[in-house]
Parts: sequence; C-alpha cells; structure tokens
Amino acid sequence: MDRGKKGSKIHLITERTGLPLSIGISGANLHDSQALEPLVLGIPPIRSRRGPRRRRPAKLHADKGYDYRHLRRWLSKRGIRHRIARKGVESSARLGRHRWTIERTMSWLAGCRRLHRRYERKPEHFLAFTAIACTLICYRRLTK
Repeated sequence: MDRGKKGSKIHLITERTGLPLSIGISGANLHDSQALEPLVLGIPPIRSRRGPRRRRPAKLHADKGYDYRHLRRWLSKRGIRHRIARKGVESSARLGRHRWTIERTMSWLAGCRRLHRRYERKPEHFLAFTAIACTLICYRRLTK
C-alpha cells in the first residue's frame, strides 16, 4: 500500500446500473490487473427473491488493462463470463456502453471532497472514507 498522501488509486466493481459492489485502494504504481482478483473475491453474497444467494457476477466487462491470459483463466475457473478487450486486436470503443457506468460512478466518488484529494495518511482511513462515500451513493440511488 501507499504510505504517502498522494498517489492512490480507487478500484471499483459496479453492477449494471452503477451501484458499487466492491471497492479497493492501491498505490498509484500498482497495475490495475493486480487488483481484479481481490475485488472479485470481495463481492458480498447478494440476496435474490428466488433461489440461493449469488456469490459471483454472471459476466464481467473490462478494458485492455485487464487483458492477461491468467486473469481470463481465473475468471473462467470461477464460472464468470468475461468480455475483455484484447490488446492490438480490438478497440475499447465497443465496451463504451458498459464502461460509462463505471466512469459515472467514479465521477460521483470524485464529488466527495474528502476523496478528491487524499488527506489521510493511513490507507485504512482512506478506504473507510471511500466505503462511506459508496454507501452514500447507494443510499441516494436507492431512495430515488
């Protein structure tokens, strides 16, 4: 984890409408692909009206930063269908309609002044404020 005040990244997995399911932070020098496994494992069981609780997403959309064979295999072993843009083969434009929900959620997080600039020295505190911001986003969306 990052020890200074600057250089943090927020990693996020959202559902189809943009509600955050799993969040994490890392140092700015960590590649995005290394954060995928902990984020997918951090998705809590979701209650459904019928049947057992869902413990994993059915499908995952990602950009070219996650185009690695070991990540594709890892997702396939867990029964998660993936749609990851391939480097040098296809453009990320086809993922645009799925990607805008992530970008919108990230802009909602950027609206929180405390997260716009990292004031906390400890990563645990920054993660706690990020979790509070995600809770507020969920509350606002679900009360509409």
